[in-house]
Amino acid sequence: MALKRHHKIIIGGVSFLVILFMITSTLFMYMIFTKQTTDYNELNQKIINLQTDTQTKFNSVSDNLRSLENQSQYLGSQFGSLDTEMTKLKASTSSDFSGIIDNAVKSVVTIKTDLGQGSGFVIANGGYVVTNEHVMEGATAAVIITYDGKQHRVAIINDDPTMDIALLKMDDTSYPSLELGDSDTVQVGEKVIAIGNPLGLQFSVSEGIVSAVHREGENQLDAYIQTDASLNPGNSGGPLIDVNGKVIGINNFKLSNSENIGFALESNYIKSTVNNLAQKSLGQTLI
Repeated sequence: MALKRHHKIIIGGVSFLVILFMITSTLFMYMIFTKQTTDYNELNQKIINLQTDTQTKFNSVSDNLRSLENQSQYLGSQFGSLDTEMTKLKASTSSDFSGIIDNAVKSVVTIKTDLGQGSGFVIANGGYVVTNEHVMEGATAAVIITYDGKQHRVAIINDDPTMDIALLKMDDTSYPSLELGDSDTVQVGEKVIAIGNPLGLQFSVSEGIVSAVHREGENQLDAYIQTDASLNPGNSGGPLIDVNGKVIGINNFKLSNSENIGFALESNYIKSTVNNLAQKSLGQTLI
């Protein structure tokens, strides 16, 4: 049955409205999608900007922390250096070696043999002691006495008569060693102390200065520091110590019929001689 004209108009109108609704809905959905996309992009950009800003601030904080840490380390080193310089200044200006002596005496020993006595000091961890070779020469029995009054058995590792050095080892390995300084840097006029056992007076200290360096000894080597620190029988083998608490020589001999003209083998020769003796007998160096 054919549609009447007004029916066609109604159907056409409805179709038009449906199509218009679909077009309008599509445009509306498109606008909503476009708006959401724009909002998403803006939000994403804000997040990126926030992340960038956060990372920048984090890097800035990290840099500040590193800078603060470096400044702390620098200040620490400066204070440490200041403490060292103050100790040196105190020793240099007031002759107050008391702090140095308190530490050094723990490493100095008395060596008694069946022929006499001398001094020595712990040269390396493990109970290794250095003294003059002439302190041990001809002895058949010996004992080491430490600052706390304890006696210790001692064994001779090796010796070098030319350098007048003997390397010993005591049975107690708990005593600290003294540090060797660089004798090539020793200057005339520096203050020094000698620790030893002159004339049987155990752990005595005498003070003086470096009178000369690289003096010739009885072995025809220019290997000795001359000092006016008082050296007497019993000082042999003891350390000559500078204001830094380091050993710059081992007290060796004095000129007969003279006042305060003593000589100590320079620390660089001590080091090379001890290491040579240890290498020959122990297969290793010690210092």
